[in-house]
Formats: sequence, C-alpha cells, structure tokens
Amino acid sequence: MWKMPIGIDDFEKIRTKDFYFVDKTDFIRQLIDSSREVTLITRPRRFGKTLTMSMLECFFSIEKETQSRHLFDGLSIERAGAAYMAQRGQYPVLFLSLKDFSCRSWPDMLEMWAEYLQSCFLQHTQLRNQEKVQPELIENFQDIVTKKANKAALANALALLVRMMRQYYGRKVIVLIDEYDAPIQQAWECGFYDKMIAFMRQFLGSVLKGNDNLDFAVLTGVLHVAKESIFSGLNNLKVCSVLDENYADVFGFTAADVARMAVDLQHEGELPEIQDWYDGYRFGGQKIYNPWSVINFFDQGRSGDYWINTSGNSILHQLLSSRSPQQEKDLYALLKGQSVSAVIRESLVYEDLKKYKDALCSMLVTTGYLTVIEKKQMPGGPYCRLQIPNKEIRDAYQFEVLQHMSDTLAVSDLYAMLEALLGGDAEIFSDDLQRYLAQFVSAYDAANKESFYHGLLLGLTALVLNDYTVESNRESGYGRFDLAIFPKETDRAGVIMEFKVAANEGEMEEKAKEALQQIEDREYVTEFQKRGVKEVWKYGIAFCGKKIVVHRSS
Repeated sequence: MWKMPIGIDDFEKIRTKDFYFVDKTDFIRQLIDSSREVTLITRPRRFGKTLTMSMLECFFSIEKETQSRHLFDGLSIERAGAAYMAQRGQYPVLFLSLKDFSCRSWPDMLEMWAEYLQSCFLQHTQLRNQEKVQPELIENFQDIVTKKANKAALANALALLVRMMRQYYGRKVIVLIDEYDAPIQQAWECGFYDKMIAFMRQFLGSVLKGNDNLDFAVLTGVLHVAKESIFSGLNNLKVCSVLDENYADVFGFTAADVARMAVDLQHEGELPEIQDWYDGYRFGGQKIYNPWSVINFFDQGRSGDYWINTSGNSILHQLLSSRSPQQEKDLYALLKGQSVSAVIRESLVYEDLKKYKDALCSMLVTTGYLTVIEKKQMPGGPYCRLQIPNKEIRDAYQFEVLQHMSDTLAVSDLYAMLEALLGGDAEIFSDDLQRYLAQFVSAYDAANKESFYHGLLLGLTALVLNDYTVESNRESGYGRFDLAIFPKETDRAGVIMEFKVAANEGEMEEKAKEALQQIEDREYVTEFQKRGVKEVWKYGIAFCGKKIVVHRSS
C-alpha cells in the first residue's frame, strides 16, 4: 500500500520509504539541454517546488553521489539515456531553502539570516582546507560560523561559499535557491520591504551576476519581484512564470498524472470530484491540478479545503481588504463563476499592488488564486481572461471576504441571516440585516443610495449561496427585478427582492409595500416559472440610512 508524501519534500526519503512518487525527473533532462545559466521558476505555494529542488540536488551533487546511485532507477531521466545519467553526482551543489523565513521586524530578520547562514556553513566544514582554499576565505567563513560577520558580510555570504566550493572541488558550482522571495513577502507585510530588497539585491547579485565560479542556478518562488528591484544588471536570467510553456508540467500534477494515481490508488470513481475541487490551473496552457490537495484527497479519501489551510492566505487577505469599488465588482463576478480581464505583469513591484487593477490581478494569478483561461499578446503585455480555478479556491475567497465583511459580526451570523432569507422568515432576516447595517455600514455609505443596498445584498448572497444562482437587474415579466436568487434544485424556494429608498423613516412602511406590490404588478416571478421553480419568497425592502423595513409575501 502506497503512503502519501504529505509534507515530505526530501526526494531521497520519498524514493526509499515507499511513498507514492509522481515522476518529474524529465525536468533534469530539460535543464541539461537548456543554456543552464540562471532560471527563475514561479509557482504558487505547495506546488512541489521544494521537492523538485531536492530532486535536482540529489541528481547533480557530488557529495550525494553514493546515496543517489539507485534513486533514479526506472525513472524518466534514466530512460533518457546514458549521456544524461553520466552527469549524476558530478557537481558541487549548494542548495538553500528560504521558505521558513518569518520575522516581524528588520533586526529580527537580520538575526535570522545570521543563524540560517551559520547553519548552512556548518554543513560545509570540509571547505576549511587550507591546502585547497585560500586562507582569507576561511577566515571569512569562520566569521559567519561564529556570527561575527556584519550585514555586508552576510549579504556576500552566498558568493563566499560558492567561491570556496569551486576551489575545494575544482569544478563550477550549481546553486539552487528554493522560495527565494519568502523573506521579501514577509518584509512587505511587516513594513521593512526596502531594507530587505537592498539586502537581497546584494545577496543574489553577488553570486548570480558575472560569477565565473557558477555553472548554473535555479531559483523558485511564488513571485517574480521586478528586475529593477532585485535582479538589476542580471542579463542571463530566464524567467518561467505560470504563463510560460517552459517547464509547464513540472510543478503540479497533469490530468494524466492524476488519472494514473486514481488507478494505482483505486479511486477512479472519484475523478470528477477531484477535478471539480482541485483542477482548473493553466500553466503555459497546460492543464494542472493542485498537487498538495490531490495527495491529501487520496490520503483522506474525501474532498476538502487542504491547500488554503496550509499557511494562511495573508496575501489574499491584504489585497481584498484594500480593494477598490471596481475590484469589488470584479470579485463578485468571479464568485458567480464569471471571468475578468487584465494585463498580467510577469514581474511585480509591490508598491503597485494597491494602485492598479492589473497589478492586483497579476499577484492573484501568480499566487494561485486566479488562473488564465485565455491569453492575447498585446503591446502592454499579455491581456488575459481570468477566473477562479476550482471549488477549493472559491472557498478561500468566500472565507476571506466574509471575514472582512463581517467585522464585528460572526460569519455564522451572516449564514443565519441568509438561511432566514431563503426560508421566508422575514422577521429574523430583517433583524439580522438591521444589525449588520448598524455594525458594518457607515452612515455615508447608506445615505440615500439604492445602488449601495443593492450591491451589498448582491455581494452577500453571491458570496455564499453555492447551490443558487444570484442575478440582478434582469428582465422578467413586465420589468426588471432588483435581485433574484434561483435555486439550482427546483424543489427549493427561490427569492426575489425589490429595493426602495425612503426619504425619511416615516415613509419606510409605505415604500416596502410599494416594492412588494411592484413585484406582483410586473410579474417578476415569470423567470422562476420558466425555470420550474414553484415556490418563491417575495421581499419588498425599504431603506433609510441604517434603518430597514421588510415586507414579504409568497
């Protein structure tokens, strides 16, 4: 019986401990066939980046030649031929993973760098060989190990280690840096972004730019931080984003991978469910499933929100909390299964995220919260049609938006309010909506704007009613209804709402009755009848500031 490699990103362990392994070793052949200078591959978190980098280290590392001797037996790279396998175990390899960097201040981040580099250097104590390595380099090595190095020395530590490895082994070095942008994202969230960028520019530039000791380098991350911010002057950088065809099938599972897993693990009948929950990504046009969620599905035997609960959704939370009115409109369109369009920028400047819709969409595509379903190359960049990829990601949007919208109200209270609406309980619905308006909505927002109340209820209903279709301003009977909720199962009741804004509280009762009468007079239920829905709750709702009156009939 296969074990699912949940949380296992060590290639050697997976290959020697009976874990299920999806063969991605053709990536090694592709790298060998490429120009092999500096390659940056961006993918969402938990899409197999660390495991893939561990695989590269096991294959190329001269230090791991003995234990890697049979790790690639029967895999794609072995079938590629002896010329490729001859490169196994022939290179000094430096593998760094920055994925666990998490500090709330710049001094704490700098201290974490000192500790991390100390740990890295202690893994290579053989380099302190004065017959092979220059003594002054060994002195600098000792400063890192004893944590006497200053900030400048820490920023140049990677170049120092690569230089010493070249001298010790007599061969150029392969550098692998996993999740290179994790410290940068943390710095952006915590307010020391400029300091982190300056450090990373030197840390990476000193080893990647014009370094004769470097054979090639592979970097992975979630984001491609703009070249002018961090990769300035690096002319040999090859970026492979989610829009590129290169290496499109390496990170994540293809449809063929998942189908093979379902057969091997005797879950063929669940393939449609797996597709609905975890498919939907398009990397370079290649159909891709979320690998983390798929292996959890096979491990647990049921669908669920596995990926979105792994390390929080801080990026999504921050971006949604500062969205513009147009972005709010796009968000509700996405939640209704529609698409939005934007020019996708493959490199990001964090400062642009709160200013431009395109920058926001680019971030959401890169981080895995939106996917590209159509792309046209335009002078300003690829103009893409975007949508939420699958049910799991839709759940993430719902949760984060509800958390933001609910503020002092519990999310469960919002669900209870909508249950009352769908159940025809006008009194409970009215009380809950009144409480929501009082706590969440400002008096300015609610000042005589029917469109505001319309948008508010449209957003709330579209957000959480997965088994219903929510539509607004659509023709039915002899007019256009304000808001209608159509059940996907016709034995359930539907809801139709008409809104009126009263000039003062004394008019509210009359306005609510007027709204309800308009539903009857204009026969708005016609569209429900066409869809076979027999029971419809009709709500006339009058607003005045933060006050409401609700009348209901059936």
